[in-house]
Parts: sequence; structure tokens; C-alpha cells
Amino acid sequence: MASERASENWELGGHGDPWNSADEVPLSRRQGANQQNRTVPGSQSPGDSIADPSSQTDSERNPDKYLLELVDIEAGYGRAALVLRGLTVRVPPASVVCLVGPNGAGKSTVLKVASGMLTPRSGRVLVGDQDVTGRGPQRMLEAGLSHVLQGHSVFKEMAVSENVLLGAYTMKDKSEIADRVDFVKSLFPVVAQRWSSLAGALSGGQQKQVEFARSLMVSPRVVLLDEPSMGLDPKATATVFEQVARMRDAGTAVLLVEQNARRALETADLGCVLDLGRVHIAGPAADLLADPQLADLYLGNRRAAGESTPPAGSTATNSTP
Repeated sequence: MASERASENWELGGHGDPWNSADEVPLSRRQGANQQNRTVPGSQSPGDSIADPSSQTDSERNPDKYLLELVDIEAGYGRAALVLRGLTVRVPPASVVCLVGPNGAGKSTVLKVASGMLTPRSGRVLVGDQDVTGRGPQRMLEAGLSHVLQGHSVFKEMAVSENVLLGAYTMKDKSEIADRVDFVKSLFPVVAQRWSSLAGALSGGQQKQVEFARSLMVSPRVVLLDEPSMGLDPKATATVFEQVARMRDAGTAVLLVEQNARRALETADLGCVLDLGRVHIAGPAADLLADPQLADLYLGNRRAAGESTPPAGSTATNSTP
């Protein structure tokens, strides 16, 4: 039965590192999963702990394997309870890693920690071979992380060109800036077509492409995207995710937070389901999409009232609706 298969695939209590499966994700978009040759990541109940990759010594780590690592992160706001509780997320080169989960799971907080907007209480943030834990947004930008915030952040009274060039404010070499302008224009045709137009005259989806272009001006290693489809109609949403894939295919890794979980996982190489501030399930995005119980719990196919609950030991027993 499908429910029994799902229970076997995502059995609770696994203590293996969910990022082992990242070794098998290709650098271009993964179209399917090899069920026989992959390591199925375990999920964790709130009382369990993910295997701690921070136990690796610096000599054992391969900084080329992951561009960005958040290792055993605990973080929160002020004196309030922790939002992230021992979370580990890794981003391989030229890949899209998608964070999905219920409201309040800590998805946007992950990006704030990664970009330096929020200092973790414990854990490490690594960019390649650099430990950048606790550094501010400016230092994170210099290390190679670019953050596109939730909502629309273009200056509507300014031209598209002026908005894009704001992303190059740390750059001094005019020829390098010109090269990056040519690059983002080739990647985002709307930016090239509307270069001299006021940003406020563009549609919401077009403005999002301007934000993407601005974020790429500094040649980041990883772009952090927070809810890029927020407020967009289905057609514009589809275009935005096409552009996310184009960024990845052009060599820029993406760490993506998105409420439209199904659409985001269709674009992503790796998926992470967050719940209660931890990575509950992680693995190839195609596998997460194919799992019916995961779809019931997190991808919009909620179980109707009156239906039987999943068997004991399934992911539903420790998930937040």
C-alpha cells in the first residue's frame, strides 16, 4: 500500500545525516530519482537530533562540496524561545535547495541567519572554507551571499537600470560592472527590454526579475530567495521559477524559501521539509514530490476530516499541520 511505502521511506527515528543524499544530486536539474542507488534520508521527531556534521575536522571537510553550510544552528529573536533548533542545511554548487514547511517552521529565519541579519545562538555558518558565523550582512555579501528579501524591494520611482546598478555599489571596476550588466540582461530579457523604464511601470513578476538581476551583480556564490512568488498570479509565478532555474543553470546556487511548496520542489534539486525549527525530512526534490504522505502533510493535499490517520511510525505522527 502507498501509506506503507511512505512509512518505510520516511521512517521516524533515523539518525543519519540527511545530506548524504546530496552526493547523488547532479549539478543540473534532477529529472528523477534512482530509488535503488540513493540513500534515503531519515526524518527526525522533535526529540531526536540530526547527525552533527560540525564534528568533522577542517581537514576532513571538502569546501568545494558545498558552497554554503548552516551546521547545527540554534537561533531565535530576543529572549523568545528558539525558532531554529539544531538545524543543518547545505547547498551544493549549481543547485537549487528548497525549504518548505508550515508557517512558523523557521524557513525565513534560516535565510536571515545565512545572510547575517540574525546571529545564531549556536552553530556555524560556512561559506566554502570560510567560517562567517555572526558576521553582518555586508561581510556575508563579500563572502558571496546575496539575499532577495520577501515582497517587492524595487525602487519604483527609479529606472530599471538604476535599480540593477544598486547591486554593484561595492564594485569599483567599471569594466567588470559592464560585464555583469551584459550578463544579467542576457539572463533576464525583461531587464534588457525595460532597461530605461521606471521600475514602477513593470508588473510584479517583472519587478521580481529586476530584483534577481540586482542580486547577481556581485557574482554571488549563493542567492538566498525568500518567497519569490508572493503576491504573483500563476503565470508570473511560473515565469519566476523559470528564472530561478536559469540562475542555477548559469552556475549560481540558490537557497529558496517558498510557500508554494509543490511548484518550488518541481524546480529544486534538493528539498528540505522544516518543522518545529528543524529539518524534518531532506532529500532529492523529485522523491519528496513523489511521496503521497508528504503531499498530504506539506504540499497542499491535506487529509480530509474523517479520513483515517496514517499508520503509527509515519511522518504524520510528529508533524505540525
